[in-house]
Amino acid sequence: MNIIRIKNASFYAYHGAMKEEQFIGGKFEADVDLYTEFEEAAKTDDLKLTINYDEVYKFINKLVHEKKYHLIETLATLIAGGILKNFPKVSKIAVRVRKHHVPVGGVLDYVEVEVIKENV
Repeated sequence: MNIIRIKNASFYAYHGAMKEEQFIGGKFEADVDLYTEFEEAAKTDDLKLTINYDEVYKFINKLVHEKKYHLIETLATLIAGGILKNFPKVSKIAVRVRKHHVPVGGVLDYVEVEVIKENV
C-alpha cells in the first residue's frame, strides 16, 4: 500500500457553530492521506494510472466552499466519503481538518478533527 499526501491545503471559508463565524469566516486547513497502489503508474510514468491530486484538491475546494457547516467534523466526513466515492483508486483515506481562531475562551493554535475511512 502506498500513500499520496496532500498537506496543509488552506481555505478561507465560513464554517462554525456560532452565527458570527459563518458571517466573518476564517482559515481552515486540510491534510488528506490517500491510500492507493501506484506501482504501475510509477513504472510507466502515466498519470492516468494513479490519483490526480489536482482533481482531489479541486474536489476538496468545492466541498469547503459550497455550503456552510456548523462542525468541522461534518466537513471532514464529507471530504473523506466524497473522495472514496469519486476516486475509485483510493482504498483508504485519512482526512484532517483544522480550524484556526476558534472561539473557546482561551489561547490555542487550532482545533483539528480526523476521519479515517476505508472501502470495503
